[in-house]
Amino acid sequence: MAATLVALALPALAGCEAGGGTDGKAGGTADAAPPTATGTLEQLAAKAACEPNVSTDAKELRQANCETEDGRKYVLTTFATDRGQREWINEANDYGGTYLVGRKWVVSGDEKVVTALRGRLGGAVETGSSHHSGRSGGGGDEGSHSGHHGS
Repeated sequence: MAATLVALALPALAGCEAGGGTDGKAGGTADAAPPTATGTLEQLAAKAACEPNVSTDAKELRQANCETEDGRKYVLTTFATDRGQREWINEANDYGGTYLVGRKWVVSGDEKVVTALRGRLGGAVETGSSHHSGRSGGGGDEGSHSGHHGS
């Protein structure tokens, strides 16, 4: 199941731009976030001003591709359980990226998009560790990834 969840996360992470802010911080918007949103994929998408294009509709998670008004893409994922969400985040963190995390949902995308969406959805911003940012050596693919499981 974990491999499936990572496979679902990879398209979202592959489309993200590398880099981010100059200081790696969200800036002064952290205090301005509303209470963390809850709800179904469609309810969260409405709060984020997204017309969701559902790409995965499975028992353990639902995932939709979204786009901001200025054309920046992000992925909204909802989970059936807190444990499923944490396992997904733990696996996805190995590939880097920026995530907005709420109860049983995650938004993944460019740091600026995630930070802006925090103003609509609340939640906490998390940043992955990216073990695969260009120094993989032998040119192996992610399919042969043995997994790095941290705390």
